[in-house]
Amino acid sequence: MTRHIRHAGVFCALLLVALLLNAARVQVVQAPEYDRNPANRRPDIARYEEPRGDILVDDRPVTGSRDTREHLRYERTYTDGPLYAPVTGFASQLYGTTLLEKAEDGILSGTDPMLAPFPLWNDFTRARSRGGDVVTTLDPAAQRAAYKGLAGHKGAVAALEPSTGRILALVSAPSYDPQPLSGNGAAATKAWRRLNVDPDRPMLNRAVRQTYPPGSTFKVVTTAAALDAGVVRDLDAPTGSPEPYTLPGTRTRLTNASRGCRDASLREAFTLSCNTVFAKLGVEVGATDMTATAHAFGFNDPALRIPFPVARSTFDTSLDQAQLGLSSIGQYNTRATPLQMAMVAAAVANGGQLREPYLVERTVRPGGSTLAASGPRAVRQAMYPSTAVRLRALMREVVENGTGRRAAIRGAKVGGKTGTAQHGLGNSGTPYAWFVSWAQGDRDLAPRVAVAVIVEEAEADRGDISGGGDAAPIARAVMEAVLAHQR
Repeated sequence: MTRHIRHAGVFCALLLVALLLNAARVQVVQAPEYDRNPANRRPDIARYEEPRGDILVDDRPVTGSRDTREHLRYERTYTDGPLYAPVTGFASQLYGTTLLEKAEDGILSGTDPMLAPFPLWNDFTRARSRGGDVVTTLDPAAQRAAYKGLAGHKGAVAALEPSTGRILALVSAPSYDPQPLSGNGAAATKAWRRLNVDPDRPMLNRAVRQTYPPGSTFKVVTTAAALDAGVVRDLDAPTGSPEPYTLPGTRTRLTNASRGCRDASLREAFTLSCNTVFAKLGVEVGATDMTATAHAFGFNDPALRIPFPVARSTFDTSLDQAQLGLSSIGQYNTRATPLQMAMVAAAVANGGQLREPYLVERTVRPGGSTLAASGPRAVRQAMYPSTAVRLRALMREVVENGTGRRAAIRGAKVGGKTGTAQHGLGNSGTPYAWFVSWAQGDRDLAPRVAVAVIVEEAEADRGDISGGGDAAPIARAVMEAVLAHQR
């Protein structure tokens, strides 16, 4: 009898071991497979069972969470959704996340291991920490000024603090409200379809994901290359530029929109925005030095993130001389995001040093303690300091005596460069109106803000469209908002 009991006990022990091994196989070995199974709703239910952390502007949340009391309990809400959509993106229970909501999803959703009280604690307990908050670098007054200025237009604004790279404003127009996309019902599906068929593409972040021909604003880069290479030493010396200028190896004759460009000095050509002078200068600088300078400003960089990825701005590296001439005036294959052109203005304002832009100031735990802080990124020398000094002087003359007068701010030093970029088949499209600038208050030791503005469909006759008329007033409003904000 004892032997049978012993055999039964051994058999039960073997069954228990088999049961434990199978449980371990299911819960450990096959857990990733079950987690990925579309029929498994537990990850989604767990993801939305707690409120999501917030995105903060000037330490105030522009996002929130609403308790729906459904299986996917908490739904994302947005304050001033269209104003901040180019920064926050959306967090949808159906369509996922974009922009900051995606780049900082680990912090906001509570899945980042750094939020756990102890290392590997959440892996062991399979628990989820409360979501942390993301504090942005945005200046709310500058953001509102840019948004208001672009009302009724297609376009974008990017504003930076030159000395640090902090992004002060990032606006794309037309914008959209992310709120209707947050849920998982018919309303979210309808909003998604409506936004995706809209020909104005409101969900496109034109400030960082769309590239444009920069037109004459690229002449800032060409000027930096010419001064650094020693092709021009005296700003007031004649450049020997004909009008029209025949592009090398072609019969194509380049002309100017302004008079007085024949044999103009660099100072005169910059103020008048003479295409002939800058195309000739680009050819004289040469493809190698022009490419190196464009790279130093950030062109052709595929890795720029703020923390979400930025579209690569391009300067073609395989050019003949005619193509180089066109590229040097911001045409041919030269393309840039508004953020990239704000970086160009910021490098000039910061003595030739370029700080890579960043949007997240710090991330914080639910209790408010700092989890991680960003701070200024590595510096890159875009041009010689002496070149930056002379470029600042040239940009100030554009605002004081040239095509950028509408960007002037009483009591402040303002530098700028206008641009009108042709595009479309045979340049048939409505020209893009550009303006890049920087501003320094009367009590500031250095420029406080650098701005780039592009207006895609300016409200003017084709011949009257200009960066100075359409984009400069928007840049001025943004710069005024930043300067009015005392440190």
